[in-house]
Amino acid sequence: TDRVTVLVMGIDQRAGDTDTAYRSDSMMLVTLDPVGRTVGVLSIPRDLYVEIPGFADRDKITTANFKGDAYDLPGGGPQLAVDTIELNLGIRVDFYVRINFTAFETLIDQIGGVDMDNPYEIYDPEYPDCCYGYDPFYLPAGQQHLDGATALKFARTRHQGEGDFDRAQRQQLIGLAIRDKLISANNLPALIANAPGLLTTLQGSYTTNLSPEQMVSLALLAKDIPRDKITTRVIDKEYIADFYITADNQQVLILNIEKFRELRDTMFYTPE
Repeated sequence: TDRVTVLVMGIDQRAGDTDTAYRSDSMMLVTLDPVGRTVGVLSIPRDLYVEIPGFADRDKITTANFKGDAYDLPGGGPQLAVDTIELNLGIRVDFYVRINFTAFETLIDQIGGVDMDNPYEIYDPEYPDCCYGYDPFYLPAGQQHLDGATALKFARTRHQGEGDFDRAQRQQLIGLAIRDKLISANNLPALIANAPGLLTTLQGSYTTNLSPEQMVSLALLAKDIPRDKITTRVIDKEYIADFYITADNQQVLILNIEKFRELRDTMFYTPE
């Protein structure tokens, strides 16, 4: 009967990478109200300038996951990311799921790809390849069927429109496309049945404090919430007080706390 809020993070890691700490490439808060039967999805920009618990200097929120792992703090990167969100945004976070590129691609391929309406033509000649070069990415506007690799490019490209703000909206589109595919093709029961094998395949590609039973329970709850009861928002220019350059030449975003509080209270604390 209680609201559940989950931090979903994607990190810039592929299978075979040997670094021990990574910045978060994307951060989304997914909140489910089982009584009001609503879902809210809030995307957090990587350059949001925040206090990170235990560290004297402010930094980009994307570094919280890195610092938690690099300094081997209790709960590692995910817990420090949760603590950072709670401190700076005033949102209680119950659980976290952190996935890398391999887990993202595998999940989408496992359900046979996703279908979505691309709102505008995308051409990114500087999309990064695996080896410090470029792998140009093009996707026309309109209805598209995306496999895991293409969906990852769609979610990550930044050289379009308003950069990270538009990128966050595309990541939300992918999330909704995954939900639609599971519901429309009745894939969810099969995915749940195959979950133990899938989780074994993905071992090392994801981290979560959700048990398999809790994952299934949340998935079953979410599938019964209609699309018009799902609200998506991005902390974009409307909620930014200033675009700032730090002393070490980092471009960061300063949150407009008063403006954001209205959004936060509506999405995370006001019952339906």
